Amino acid sequence: MARFYRYRLPPWVRNCIIVIEKCTLPILIFQLIRTLIFPTTLDVLLLGLLVLLFIAFYLEWI
Repeated sequence: MARFYRYRLPPWVRNCIIVIEKCTLPILIFQLIRTLIFPTTLDVLLLGLLVLLFIAFYLEWI
């Protein structure tokens, strides 16, 4: 099976991925601050998902 290539996607999908990639870090920082101030189970889970998403973009898995 072929590897997932971002550049083989339609242009509108690539633009969506780029926008999500650029917005991930500010949302991650906000969620980290929120989790440190008001820790709830939902906040911790959301922070974990955002960290995994950020790592996936950083390592170019997506």
